[in-house]
Amino acid sequence: MAKQFDRIEDAHRRFIEAQHLFFVGTAAPEGRVNVSPKGTDSLRVLGPNRIAWLNLTGSGNETAGHLLQTPRMTLLWCSFEKRPLILRAYGTARAVHRDAADWDELSALFPGGPEKRQVYDMHVEMMQTSCGYAVPFMDFAGPRDTLEKWAEDKGEDGIRAYWRDRNQSTLDGAPTEIVARNLHPE
Repeated sequence: MAKQFDRIEDAHRRFIEAQHLFFVGTAAPEGRVNVSPKGTDSLRVLGPNRIAWLNLTGSGNETAGHLLQTPRMTLLWCSFEKRPLILRAYGTARAVHRDAADWDELSALFPGGPEKRQVYDMHVEMMQTSCGYAVPFMDFAGPRDTLEKWAEDKGEDGIRAYWRDRNQSTLDGAPTEIVARNLHPE
């Protein structure tokens, strides 16, 4: 039932663009595997083998730390509606921080404010579809605005303090470069 493709086909792009949720999986050579749900308007298909997605400030920063050790990444989308389907993108990625030459270009692809933490630029090596027959039906009730309001309340300085306090290392203690690459001395 599974089929592999060496690129993002038009049908894949349409499916991706119709989803409200995707999952990101990364792992360092040792330690914990991380799988994170992602929502909001935070992903763009940039070409047949390229996806960019915006990472918003959160309680952890596992993806950034994992990619510094090994650049592997998997993205996954599930259909919760009429047609059952699971779509995965396998590839390698890099974290684009505020000090990168292409931060302004990639960051501008997405709405948002101070909660923008990194953009991940993924080279897709393989797409895979599978049945999704066991994925339940679910209705989309709407996006949450909790993170946006939290970030507005904290402001830029509060977000920077949060990064310093909560986002500098992974659960396994690996660095994420959030401070070195995003917070410049004033």
